[in-house]
Amino acid sequence: MNWDWSAVWDFMPRFGDGVLTTLQILALGSLISFSLGLVWALAFRAPSRFVRWPVNLITEFIRTTPLLVQLFFLFFVLPEWGVKFSALTTGILAIGLHYSTYTAQVYRAGIDAVPKGQWEAATALSLPAHRTWFAVILPQAVRRIAPALGNYVISMLKDTPLLAGISVLEMLQQSRLAGASTFQYTEPLTVVGVAFILIAYPASLFVRSLERRLVR
Repeated sequence: MNWDWSAVWDFMPRFGDGVLTTLQILALGSLISFSLGLVWALAFRAPSRFVRWPVNLITEFIRTTPLLVQLFFLFFVLPEWGVKFSALTTGILAIGLHYSTYTAQVYRAGIDAVPKGQWEAATALSLPAHRTWFAVILPQAVRRIAPALGNYVISMLKDTPLLAGISVLEMLQQSRLAGASTFQYTEPLTVVGVAFILIAYPASLFVRSLERRLVR
């Protein structure tokens, strides 16, 4: 195998665009998954079963079907019903929606782990529901689940190459296009592989550090 450094330098402009797109997907996908996951988790505890049952059904359906199938459905099927987004927007929505069903379970576990006495104290103080949730329960729950949420951010990063299936120009798609134009695949794919390590490994160290700090 001959390694060609000039192919690496030629790939750099495409690589920079791919990194920015990947980080954009990761940031917005995480924001959607964390926000929507909390909505699902609160709906799990709704007093009415007419709220709980549909939410459980929807989240289980999304959680048990592959992300790639959901991507293709949103990108190829929804336009037939008049709902059309760009490939990048579709990818962000799909990855955020898919991971929201996982973060919902994390939120649920964190909320269930809050001592019963905290609920009773909030009731004894006659706190309104929104203050009970946002001032008493959620701060304690989020403290327990922050490391688990961080792990899902890393999982989302590793799933971003799936968006190449709907032509999103993230890192892997950029390397594939660069290889197709020069017939040199080794250098672009190696650069992308190293980039994933350089992004994911420090993130995993940060999650471990956060976990140790919160356990104290």
